[in-house]
Amino acid sequence: MEKEKRDDNEIPEMGIDNKYSSRKDLIPETPDKMKKDVDKAKKELDKIKSSILKKFPFTQMIGILPPASIKLFVEEEEVPKETEKYTHLFVVVPEDKFKEIPKIKEDIVKQLEGMEQKIWLHLKTPVDLWELCLDSKFELVQAIAMSYPLHDTGILGALRVAEIHKSLVLQKFEKYVVSYVIAGSLVRGEAVPTSDVDVFVIINDTDVKKMPRLELKERLRSIIYQYVAEASAIAGVKNKLSPQIYLLTDFWESVKDAHPVIFTFIRDGIPIYDRGTFMPWKSLLRMGKLKPSPEAIDMFMSMGDKTVKRVKSALLDVVVNEIFWGVTTPAQALLMLNGCPPPTAKKELTRDFKREFYDTKMIEKKYLDFLQKVVDIWRGYEHEEIKELKGVEVDKLVKDTEDYLKRLKELREQIEKKAQEKTVEEIYKDVFTLLKAMIGNKSQEVIVKEFEEKFVKKAKFAPQHLRILKDIINARAEFKKGKSDSHKVDQARRNASILINDIIEFNQRCELVLKKKE
Repeated sequence: MEKEKRDDNEIPEMGIDNKYSSRKDLIPETPDKMKKDVDKAKKELDKIKSSILKKFPFTQMIGILPPASIKLFVEEEEVPKETEKYTHLFVVVPEDKFKEIPKIKEDIVKQLEGMEQKIWLHLKTPVDLWELCLDSKFELVQAIAMSYPLHDTGILGALRVAEIHKSLVLQKFEKYVVSYVIAGSLVRGEAVPTSDVDVFVIINDTDVKKMPRLELKERLRSIIYQYVAEASAIAGVKNKLSPQIYLLTDFWESVKDAHPVIFTFIRDGIPIYDRGTFMPWKSLLRMGKLKPSPEAIDMFMSMGDKTVKRVKSALLDVVVNEIFWGVTTPAQALLMLNGCPPPTAKKELTRDFKREFYDTKMIEKKYLDFLQKVVDIWRGYEHEEIKELKGVEVDKLVKDTEDYLKRLKELREQIEKKAQEKTVEEIYKDVFTLLKAMIGNKSQEVIVKEFEEKFVKKAKFAPQHLRILKDIINARAEFKKGKSDSHKVDQARRNASILINDIIEFNQRCELVLKKKE
């Protein structure tokens, strides 16, 4: 039978894998299917749960792993094969209790020894869960999410609803989903049974040619949002999913523009499904390879310039929001320019700003204090502790914002000058290290003179090379006197690469000649 031709104007349906035959089969084994097995040991398990919580009240999760998944855990953790017939108890404690895990585990194991039902204990922290995701062991995480809950402070419910929603989305668009990533309070270990669950779904839009991208995004968003209520109902939790939908091309555009929200998402996000797309982004960010362009820095800095005029005539919510973002976004931009990933504006910004700029004596304390004041005002407004700002206070905030933004522009020049100084010194060092290997460990003047006499005049190097060498020396000298600029530094860097490459090539030729003589 002839295969039906696809209409590019429609959102393509995925060829659905047989592993999902119905809504009830979206997960390997649902809590209802496990209930009979669990009921047999219910009294003993309740007793163990009460005992664990009494002694370790900080416990975040206690659950029974789905029987169908036990083999995965046996292979992963290299436990005895006979434990496949055991009931596997999965317990999660906060990361700050990591050092106490051996003691906690020993105590719980002693309690389990006297039970009629054979039970195997898995004791983990949330970071252990996220490490499984980062290692692409998504089946293990899915099994944990489908555990039969004995106790949950929020992490299990949040993870469960995200996993079910992911399965619904994959059933519809598996070919086009490149990454499904969780973030927010769940990843930070702050989830409670009513927490919103922040998830990011990145869709590959490069295969849909005829449909306008905006229309595609809205239609995908509509369908994916329809699954939110269904996922919550299947999961049986109060956690509300908050999906953010990105087209792959839009996402790359945001990465290119160094948008702080996207950088933070890449830094903190944890994939529970990824087709080799999200983890390379995360690795590049960790290695410092995702860097903002000068245009992106200009864009973020310009947000501050536009703030002052808008604030003067705004109402309370506009005043607080505009000042907060107008003050914190340029600060994030400068931290990125200084080589740091953008911190979370409400929690880590002041800390990182202090470490990078105040502790290094690059900025005065009053600007650090003003940044903290703006963050505190935002928190007060967000928690409804601040309900009104007097005109005098607004005028003072506007005036201080103008002064702060002016100082940040000067700070940008300081950061760029520091970077230029580092570039100039590295260029000078690299060139003279190579020349000393050729000529000997001599003074700068002697090296330049001998390079001219022994190499340039004898046509081993061109006069252009001597000129570049002198330009590098002059650029360094001028920079130390404060006379150089970014254009001269960049020109010296480009010319230095020519000289370095030619010196290396010359040395290689010399070594080749010596080998032939031998």
